[in-house]
Amino acid sequence: MDESEVPKSGYDWSGAGMRWMAGMLALAAYALAGYALVDLVRPDAGYFSVSFAILQPAVLCAFAAWMGDPHFRRESRYYLRVPAYLMIGMWAISIPVLKEGTICVIMLSPIWLASGAAGTLLLRRMRRKLGDGAPANRMHALGIAALPLVIFPLEMALPTPEADYRVERSVIIDASPKAIWPLMRGMKRIAEDEGAFNFSQDIAGLPRPLEAELEGEGVGARREGFWEKGIRFAEVVDRWEVHREIGWVFDFGDSAGWEFTDAHLNPGSKHMQIRRGGYRLERLAGGKQRLTLHTDYTARTHLNSYAALWGELFLGDISENLLETIRQRAEAQS
Repeated sequence: MDESEVPKSGYDWSGAGMRWMAGMLALAAYALAGYALVDLVRPDAGYFSVSFAILQPAVLCAFAAWMGDPHFRRESRYYLRVPAYLMIGMWAISIPVLKEGTICVIMLSPIWLASGAAGTLLLRRMRRKLGDGAPANRMHALGIAALPLVIFPLEMALPTPEADYRVERSVIIDASPKAIWPLMRGMKRIAEDEGAFNFSQDIAGLPRPLEAELEGEGVGARREGFWEKGIRFAEVVDRWEVHREIGWVFDFGDSAGWEFTDAHLNPGSKHMQIRRGGYRLERLAGGKQRLTLHTDYTARTHLNSYAALWGELFLGDISENLLETIRQRAEAQS
């Protein structure tokens, strides 16, 4: 059927209420079944998988679009709006009901919109090409609906890809190494008006660092980090050059406070491990210094490249906030 032949009016609303109720119940049951399957089989990395993060939103959005247009009388913009509507519903259910962290939901939202739109547009194309009553169309629909649930166990049986990443940020400071070095070692209480505004901490809600205390001197010393929401963790110094460099290995063995988000974003989990970090100071012309902070981490998901984009944003924002705090304090002292 050509698009020009699709009628735009005369919508039959008979039985719409019962149809919508049954459809939404089926949609919710399907979504919860997928969530339960992931939580049962691979709670550590399953949420960042092709079957759950990409295929399932496409199926859910296509089904919802069909429920809202059973006689195929709506225009293409309707099919593009459905993923956004369902994403709002996903937020409303995932955070208060399923207790998923806001950060994890934010990370999955762009994939949801893209794959959901692909699913609804594919549905529209199939309906135009095959017609709603065609047996082939019904077989396609059943096959697509079963695809995520069939692929997920197969995908999780494969080895989880592992990749190492480094996030690095720098700041230019108009101060001497003597003024900067104590701040590289540790910082006393960070005030709310210090640092820099950023998306990750001021909008998405990641906790801000509060202070860092160094216990001991040189290699083997420990830095204790304290953040908002009761977060604390340790860093064991493994590189030490006065006025030049301090580096550490993260130790989350006795850390606390990560309950603010879901388990998938714990920095010591199987899903993600933040391993090393450190400051490096370089002398520049005119008495200025370049201070660089790096963080190394390992990701183990089936969507490592996508997860790394968020790692670059979140860890980068945290690094820039710390560097700006050091710059402000060092230049104020100078």
